[in-house]
Amino acid sequence: MKKQLISLLLALLFTGAAASAMQTDTGKYFTSFDGVKIYYEVKGTGYPVVLVHGFTGTSQGWKRGKLYGDLLDAGYQVIIMDLRGNGRSDKPHTDGAYANNAEAKDIIGLATLLGLKKYDVVGYSRGSIIASSLMIMDKRVNKTVMGGMGDGYTDPEWPRRIHFYKALMGDTSYRETDGLMKWVNSQPFDKLCLALQQKYQPSTSPAQLAQVKKPVLIIRGSEDKENGSEIALKKMIPGAQLAYVPGDHNVAQGTAQFAYAVMQFIK
Repeated sequence: MKKQLISLLLALLFTGAAASAMQTDTGKYFTSFDGVKIYYEVKGTGYPVVLVHGFTGTSQGWKRGKLYGDLLDAGYQVIIMDLRGNGRSDKPHTDGAYANNAEAKDIIGLATLLGLKKYDVVGYSRGSIIASSLMIMDKRVNKTVMGGMGDGYTDPEWPRRIHFYKALMGDTSYRETDGLMKWVNSQPFDKLCLALQQKYQPSTSPAQLAQVKKPVLIIRGSEDKENGSEIALKKMIPGAQLAYVPGDHNVAQGTAQFAYAVMQFIK
């Protein structure tokens, strides 16, 4: 358990403060379906690939790993954004701002604004949960990569999600959340925004996943024990592929092997 908490903390460090330190002024804002302003960046002119960051992260976290540069070098158009409640995007404090797959709707709105006819999506950790909703909701999604995710999120009453929400709202009775709260309390995060993201974090049912017709790649760190079973998740999605790369939850996303697996899949 102690090792898992340390792993979680390091994962948050990877996508959180370090990412914020790398923010640039090259992006733009668009107004989403409900008036929330979303920060995004587009680089390159080729086939579009949308990268979706994880919990407490920002778009800039992708620039720390190898995939972002590899995609640009290969001629793809790379689209990154700060999900609502994170980074430079608006941080609304209302339940309605996060309910009903609001984050996936933001990505759909951005894809429409950019005139995308088809695109691939790569998520990591919580970003994979959003990517899962996205591939169900938007027919323009061609291929989906889900990194750092098992089958836990398919349960709408996932205890991990519920415990994180309660901890962020001040409940100190869940020892499994100690690592998360130590990290959150050490940074100038908006706790209510984070809590609402957990409260309304979407789940994709096994029945929905069984209807997926397009290619899906699940990538898992060989030492990653977070978020349920990747093998069970693979079985839920017809034809899904599963690849392992070195590292635990906080390391796998940034590896050359992760980038290679994604590049081979989307070619």
